[in-house]
Amino acid sequence: MKRLSKWRLLSMFAILTLILSGCGEPFLSTLKPAGEVAKTQYDLMKLSTAIMVGVIAVVVVIFFIVIFKFRRKDEKIPKQVEGNHKLEIIWTTIPILLLLVLAVPTVAATFKFADVSAMDKKNDDGKRDALVVNVRANLYWWEFEYPDDKIITSQELVVPTDERVYFNLKSSDVKHSFWIPAVGGKMDTNPENINKFWLEFDSDAANNAKNLFYGKCAELCGPSHALMDFKVKAVSRADFDQWIKDMKNAKEPKPATALAKEGQDVFNKSCIGCHAVSPQDARPEAARQAPNLATFGERSRIAGVLDHSEKDLKNWLKDPESYKPGNKMTGTYGNNGKLSDTEIAALTEFLMGLKVQD
Repeated sequence: MKRLSKWRLLSMFAILTLILSGCGEPFLSTLKPAGEVAKTQYDLMKLSTAIMVGVIAVVVVIFFIVIFKFRRKDEKIPKQVEGNHKLEIIWTTIPILLLLVLAVPTVAATFKFADVSAMDKKNDDGKRDALVVNVRANLYWWEFEYPDDKIITSQELVVPTDERVYFNLKSSDVKHSFWIPAVGGKMDTNPENINKFWLEFDSDAANNAKNLFYGKCAELCGPSHALMDFKVKAVSRADFDQWIKDMKNAKEPKPATALAKEGQDVFNKSCIGCHAVSPQDARPEAARQAPNLATFGERSRIAGVLDHSEKDLKNWLKDPESYKPGNKMTGTYGNNGKLSDTEIAALTEFLMGLKVQD
């Protein structure tokens, strides 16, 4: 009875695992595609699954036919038959045809997704019609540069819906991988070369996801690999153009309160060597060693994983290592006690007020 009880429990967990594997939020699940690339990849998954299930079903049917039709009924040795050219041709031809059925659309989709020629096309004004974003992966954060508009942001990528967005992918340290599960990907970011590809964000799917998708690093890169998240705001073209305009016209932040002014002074003494608070970050790439904080007050997460609240920000500033082990910010001041609670409170007030769009 105890063994039977254990098998029942094991069976229940196996069934729950199977059921839950099909669940997913619209902003995170690959099973709820939110763009052209994701939809094509999803269709290829369904095609390959259908082929595999079909093969298994045919094999199982033949297996049971053989068991029941040709089971031994007496002690006589049946007629020995060796080879059947017709059957051999059939079971050789069918797998080849199935492979072709799967290979042709897969290869076609691969070449389609690899076509980034629009990134090099320029109009009469010398500008590209296609939107290009330079993605730079770092331990353990993401930088997004819009080279044609000369603006930089971090941790939250903003893109227009219903059009192709082209990406240049690279890394500043080790190998990472850029992946937005609901929209498509993934592709490695390497320190030694640049990878290119494109994605398209569906407006209806974006509305269902409240215009927010989740991105992740899909390549094991260190102790905080699982915490290397970023967010994607997918908005209409009109809203995106307004965002670009606001970013390009953003002025130097002006603290709204006396406490925020104290926080700005703390920032200028302790943080400005690594961080910037302007989207028009003119520093060379090698000098950008930490996330750009120009839109920090508008973000949905702190450090990519914490709730966007003053409490979580203070906790992060006090001890970043406990939230993201191995991050580059650890040791700059938090664990060394270089900032007092009063200074952290003032710095929190300043950072929460960093907004380009109110």
